[in-house]
Amino acid sequence: MTRSSPCASCKLLRRRCADDCIFAPYFPSDDPHKFAILHKVFGASNVSKLLQELPVAQRADAVSSLVYEANARVRDPVYGCVGAISSFQNQVSQLQMQLAVAQAQILCIKMQQTH
Repeated sequence: MTRSSPCASCKLLRRRCADDCIFAPYFPSDDPHKFAILHKVFGASNVSKLLQELPVAQRADAVSSLVYEANARVRDPVYGCVGAISSFQNQVSQLQMQLAVAQAQILCIKMQQTH
């Protein structure tokens, strides 16, 4: 027995969507971009193998992570998520420095007011 509407992966790959399609629960037909980007970066076969090796309870989180990484890889093909994380860490460091400077200025002002 097949589905009345194929999932996004089966639509993209132009195949029948079986009831036991591993992609169907995670790639609804109304969101084809989600699977397309994943397929472009990792390949459908690799994603299928990965999902089959995971317990069902962990598959949705894995799909979410893979889609995030695929989007990051499209934006930054060399560094992907690592580039985004590094950028955020640099921003945090800069903000921490700015905060320390502001706190030191506040302390100086308070010291001047007491004297």
